[in-house]
Amino acid sequence: MTIRVLLADDQRLVRAAFAMLVESAMDMEVVGQAGTGREAVELARSERADLVVMDIRMPDLDGIEATRLIAADEDLAGVKVLVLTTYDTDEHVLEALRAGASGFLVKDTKPGELLDAIRTVAAGESLLSPGPTSRLIARVLRAPATPRSGGPEGLSDREREVLTLVARGLNNTEIAESLGLSPLTAKTHVSRIMGKLGVRDRAQLVICAYESGLVAPGDTGV
Repeated sequence: MTIRVLLADDQRLVRAAFAMLVESAMDMEVVGQAGTGREAVELARSERADLVVMDIRMPDLDGIEATRLIAADEDLAGVKVLVLTTYDTDEHVLEALRAGASGFLVKDTKPGELLDAIRTVAAGESLLSPGPTSRLIARVLRAPATPRSGGPEGLSDREREVLTLVARGLNNTEIAESLGLSPLTAKTHVSRIMGKLGVRDRAQLVICAYESGLVAPGDTGV
């Protein structure tokens, strides 16, 4: 299946470079390019993209608000957002994840890694490597916001263990190995936790784990 990709960045040369890279992949095609967040939202609706590669800092409507509008639109429920940022210390990344992005990459990511990231997010997995994402969230949440409702209090002990490992950036296979489970059982636990907490993906699970205090900054295992 071909992944339909929308590129949103206010720099024309950056968009052109990404477009050439994406079009070089046999399983992807660029269905649109946007120079503002508002254009990104409009094109996501008109072109039925599977995934938006979204820059954070754009004119008219920034990438965070554009992500929030896409995530809130029921007609765009299947559209994933992969946020790009210049630095992995950009605190706006956390806002983008809260808004509904499924992960983020820094712009100097290697070409092959960008293509792999697009495939990962388009397949329904969040891009949550144990490194920069966990460190960023831990740093930003040193002074956590008011705990969200529907926290981990309603989870079983096993589900709390699984959520902790998700917050540390482990995938289902790694969670299964850590807890002595089958990958399918680990995946089932993750799906049930998402349902209980009312979140849409693993990125939201990570944020919930930090905001509820289940995982403390500096206790990420990375």
